[in-house]
Amino acid sequence: MFKYFFLLFFFLLSIANADNRDKIIKKLKNTYSVSFSFEQSISGKIENGDCIIKYPKKIFCKYKKSNNKILVSNGKSLVISTRTGYYRYPLKNTPLYFILDKNFLMEEIYNFEETIIDNKLINYKIFENNNEINIFFDNKNFNILGWQTKDIYQNQSTTNLSDIKINQKFNDDLFNIPIQN
Repeated sequence: MFKYFFLLFFFLLSIANADNRDKIIKKLKNTYSVSFSFEQSISGKIENGDCIIKYPKKIFCKYKKSNNKILVSNGKSLVISTRTGYYRYPLKNTPLYFILDKNFLMEEIYNFEETIIDNKLINYKIFENNNEINIFFDNKNFNILGWQTKDIYQNQSTTNLSDIKINQKFNDDLFNIPIQN
């Protein structure tokens, strides 16, 4: 009898997980842009600011209380620019390449390991191109709530989102790569 109860429990759990995945995919399918405030922790250093993601693979972030720091991706390159530095990377060499690609997320979400955290968050763990990425979704409205990445150098970065707005209109010029000073 216990064996049948155990099997029923895992069957129902797998149905619930599939339902979460379907709802997240539906939400992503209908999302073209996301704007939000963020708090980011990289190796204990905390920064915050505001971002806009426009799918596919575009992001603009302006950091608060920093030396005019911005992060911009035009879909191919990622630039981090400050008053004192300018760093340009191929987007495909960063974890953001996967996070900003909703089609990748939608296609692969069934392959990701799902974990429910405190009945509030749905977490998927992704291993791709030497990157470990944890991506978090709200368990009620299925919005993306943040991510945690670990790169090939084992640097850990956690980004938490708040004040999330879906499908706002933005000027595409925001995603132009700034010129190095």
